[in-house]
Amino acid sequence: MTLWRGQEPLVLASQSKARQMLLANAHIGFESDPADIDERAVQASSGLSAPGDIAGLLAREKARVVSVRRPSRYVVGADQTLALGARIFNKPAGRAQAADQLRALAGHCHELHAAVAVARDGKLLFEHVSIARMTMRQLGHAEIDRYLEEAGDAVTSSVGAYQLEGLGIHLFERIEGDHFTILGLPLRELLAFLRGEHLLSI
Repeated sequence: MTLWRGQEPLVLASQSKARQMLLANAHIGFESDPADIDERAVQASSGLSAPGDIAGLLAREKARVVSVRRPSRYVVGADQTLALGARIFNKPAGRAQAADQLRALAGHCHELHAAVAVARDGKLLFEHVSIARMTMRQLGHAEIDRYLEEAGDAVTSSVGAYQLEGLGIHLFERIEGDHFTILGLPLRELLAFLRGEHLLSI
C-alpha cells in the first residue's frame, strides 16, 4: 500500500538504509537512485564552512544531479553533517578512525544538521535544514572498544560512528531534537511539501 499519488514513484537520491526505511514506513512509494557525487570535492569548491550550509548544499546537489537524469520525476536529496564546535566530522574510514571520533565526542554535546531538498528536471523546488543536539556519555577506552566490537562494520556507515536506532543509543545521556533529523531525513517537513504538491493522499 502507498499514499503516493504521483504518476511515477518518488526518487530518493540516496542508498541510506535509514532514509529508505523512513519513506517505506510512511507508505511512500519510491525508488532509490544514489547520486554518487564527490561530496568532499563539492564541499571544498563551495568555500562553505557552516555545517548546516554544507548539509544543505550537498542535499541540493544530490537532488539536482539525479533529477537531471530522471526527467519529470520528483527527486529527494538528503545529507547530514556532525559538528563538535567548529570541527566537522565525516564518516570514519575504519575502526581506528571510529574510535578517534568516539573519544572526541564522549562527554560533549554535538550537533547533527540534517538537510532535505526536492528537485525536478534540475530545478530546486524545496529545501529544509533542521538541527538535533546530542550529548554523549563519558566513555572509557574499554567501553569504546566493547562498543566497536559489538557494532562491527556498521560504525563506518554513519558519521560519528553510531546509529541511534541501534547500538548507538547506549552512547547517549541526552538527546534534543526530532527523531527524523537524527536519522538524517527531516521527514515531517518533506511530507508537508509533498502534500502541498498534492502528491500524497493523506
